[in-house]
Parts: sequence; structure tokens; C-alpha cells
Amino acid sequence: MFFGEKLKKEREKRGWSQDYLAEKVYVSRQSVSKWETGKNYPSIEVIINLSDLFDITIDELLRSDEELKEKVIRDSKQLAYPKWKTFFDSMFLLGAFLLLVKLIILGLNYFIGTEFLVTDGKLVKILANFLPLAMMIIGGIGSDSLKDKYID
Repeated sequence: MFFGEKLKKEREKRGWSQDYLAEKVYVSRQSVSKWETGKNYPSIEVIINLSDLFDITIDELLRSDEELKEKVIRDSKQLAYPKWKTFFDSMFLLGAFLLLVKLIILGLNYFIGTEFLVTDGKLVKILANFLPLAMMIIGGIGSDSLKDKYID
């Protein structure tokens, strides 16, 4: 039995109209109709609500419908993706910006003879020279590994 058939069976077993079910899960009646006819699928949040509403497991709702299972898997991967991807992308961009600033300052110091940010101390020099590159490498690797893990 496909998801749409299971949904319709559970709804009719309780004597509910499509309108009533739609109100319960905060969607339109047309959405419920599309789910029941297999023209569309609900989001994972709505599937959880339906599971609670019908007092059946999510597995019972999804088990027989391969296409819906794949959609839920894709949706769940997408939910986990943006926060960490944004973090690593930002780290890469900040590293690139710091490297660009460092190169501009070195160019000004060399070609114009200015003495911007002449720093003393071994630790400061190490940080100034390697931090931007390290941020770019960590950001790039992190972003790429998340892309491979979460995007089909």
C-alpha cells in the first residue's frame, strides 16, 4: 500500500474529511488531496504530525512507498546541511580576505615604502603568516566534506 492509500484509509477509518485533516496538520485541503492521489508528498514535519495524529509509526506510513522514503531521506539530509556548510564557507572566505589584506599590506610596504603593521614577536608573525591559509584549508575541507555527505 502506498502512502496516499494508507493516508486515505486512516483518514476514512476515523470518518474525517480532507478538510478536517488539513486543518489538523495546518495545510490546505488540496494538499491532502494531492498526497492521497500520489501527486505530491508532505514534508517530514507533516509526516511526523500525521503519525502522531493517526497513532501509527512513521515506519507504517513510509514503509511501502519507496519514492516517499527517498524524499524524506533527501529532506532530512538537507535539514542538517546549511548551518555547518555556512560556517565552513564563512571560515574559508574570512581566511581568503585576511590573506588578501596581508598581500595588499606587503605590496604597499614593498612598492611604496610604507611600514604598515610591522609586527614584533614570533607568535604574531606566525599567526599573521599562517592563520589565513589555515582558515582557508580548514574551511575548504569542511565545506567540501559536507557537500559530499549531504548533497546527492
